[in-house]
Amino acid sequence: MDRELATFDICIIGGSIAGNYLSYLLSKTNLKILVIEEHNQVGLPLQCAGIVSQKLSRLIDLPPKLILNRVHTAKIVAPSGINIKLTGNEKPYIIDRIGLDCLFYEKIKENNNIKYSFGEKFKNFQIVKHRKEKLLLIETNKRKIKANILVGCDGPLSSVGKILGVKNDNLFATQIRIEGQFDENEAVMFFDPRWREFFAWIVPEGKNIYRIGMASSKNIVKNFRIFLNKLKINLDQKIDQQGGLIPYGLMKKLAFKNVLLVGDSACQVKATTGGGIIMLLTAVKYAANCVKNCFKIKKFSRRIIKKYYETPCKIKIGRELKIHYLIRAFLEKFSEKDFEKVFQIIKTSKIENLISIYGDMDFPKLFIYKLIKNPLVIPFLIKFLLKNTHIIVDVIRML
Repeated sequence: MDRELATFDICIIGGSIAGNYLSYLLSKTNLKILVIEEHNQVGLPLQCAGIVSQKLSRLIDLPPKLILNRVHTAKIVAPSGINIKLTGNEKPYIIDRIGLDCLFYEKIKENNNIKYSFGEKFKNFQIVKHRKEKLLLIETNKRKIKANILVGCDGPLSSVGKILGVKNDNLFATQIRIEGQFDENEAVMFFDPRWREFFAWIVPEGKNIYRIGMASSKNIVKNFRIFLNKLKINLDQKIDQQGGLIPYGLMKKLAFKNVLLVGDSACQVKATTGGGIIMLLTAVKYAANCVKNCFKIKKFSRRIIKKYYETPCKIKIGRELKIHYLIRAFLEKFSEKDFEKVFQIIKTSKIENLISIYGDMDFPKLFIYKLIKNPLVIPFLIKFLLKNTHIIVDVIRML
């Protein structure tokens, strides 16, 4: 192997929140870290609605300036137009998503052990033998690099994941920011068969600015125009517009020989909302612990990475992500009558109280357990499942 190749302990692909937070958690070690980011700066392009639960401030030291607004009510609108309004203890944050991406980068950019390379694109890697140990030879569009560990934080279309045989199913998402006259205390979700796999949204950013968007598997441009027309919004009113992809499905395989997948690249995303910040920050903490242990014992095998990273992730967030996926599988099959029936059950029972007490936008297991014990819910579920037996198959497959 060429001795002049740049050598690092860890190479992280992707300089957004996942890669930056991992670098931050490892910044007090003596490990040499390289972060490769294909864009020219951190945080851009923006690809997130930016609504996050209060757990964010318990996971990280969140500067108040990154909190743009708080939401007190979630309004859910059925295809027919009927709606329910839900309130709870969550009161999630609307955050400055670009600022969050930059937060940890700013903390570590002067660290001599951490190097960022912008405008550089990862291409490939292979495991090679060097002086009785196995290293990664990583190739980019500019050079070749040696490293002990490669971490794929490179998003829904992860190039690292692709090489490892991991591929996400993705939804197309689009969003505009406008000045408007909606309710600044209310986030709204619109369900419609035309964008069955997800929903459209209005998220109040604050100061009379709103983020309006949607995600779907097809016809995103056409469907978005239909939605904006329904709201009587002209696309020319936009301040700016963003687009991107949302991973859709179950969390993928995370551990490989000398390689970890983190965040969107591993589909650590809630299928109900497309949100992944709480999940990926939780996963990154396990990833940092895993990396430290790998270097401590000088072993980088899949078995070790699985032990310290994949297994804890499956226990902590994997089970909850499965519940989010099943909820989404139900909602995709809901007819207009199903929505009306569920809304009626919520309005005429104590489910609204359950949401206030047990509602959790990240970890819904306890709420779902309480919900299915409701005597009005059980008959609806039985009837619904008899019409949609494939969901039962999905449940059995995931157990």
